[in-house]
Amino acid sequence: MGVEANAGVWDQIWSFLTGWMNLGDRLSGILKGALERMVTEGLPNTLLLTAISFSIALVIATLIAFVQYANIPVLRHISRFYIWIIRGTPLLVQLVVIFYALPALGIVIDAFPSAVIAFSLNEGAYGAETMRAAIESVPSGQMEAGLCVGMSRGRTMMRIVLPQALRTAAPNLFNSLIAMVKDTSLVATISVMDVFMVAKQIGGRYYEYLAVYLLVALLYLLVCTVMTRVQRLAERMLNRGVGREVKAHA
Repeated sequence: MGVEANAGVWDQIWSFLTGWMNLGDRLSGILKGALERMVTEGLPNTLLLTAISFSIALVIATLIAFVQYANIPVLRHISRFYIWIIRGTPLLVQLVVIFYALPALGIVIDAFPSAVIAFSLNEGAYGAETMRAAIESVPSGQMEAGLCVGMSRGRTMMRIVLPQALRTAAPNLFNSLIAMVKDTSLVATISVMDVFMVAKQIGGRYYEYLAVYLLVALLYLLVCTVMTRVQRLAERMLNRGVGREVKAHA
């Protein structure tokens, strides 16, 4: 019963999407099956990979931004070297090195964790520069005001400076998040079953690459459109939250 009900749901969705098109029975059947597999098999992995990688990247970016802001000589040089390496090499090369080259050194990592490591390190480097610039954009008087009322430097940073920096960094961070969703298509090169990997398999099976790839492009577009709407809502909430936080400490 469950399988039949699911099939009925997908038939209704597909009829709604393609009722105005004349695809032919063969191509329509291929694309309907492709969409179902992309959504049920590929999309969960794509979103999970994005969520885990971006969360780790935010932690990396914030820590490195703090190191650069504090201007600790040794740590600052290490962080700058990391940013230089990551920003100067393609993400695909980083992904391939982690998955294929590290085993030659005796370090074997499965495909999905390899993808998480590659995307986290990559976005961490770009996010670090975004966070650094955002922290430096906060007037120095904010830090001084916190210290004057008895707050420690660390608490002032976490409670006053960082919330304002996040408001400044939010648009760029959200843009990076949306870009990461699309960049996850690269994990098909190491056989992670994401949306693009599903499309690649179906296109190869039926030799309908163009139609299937156009379908996957529409799916990415839909996901990114939803995320853009979420971005706008999050920015409004963050602006209101920062306003209340600053007034509370004024």
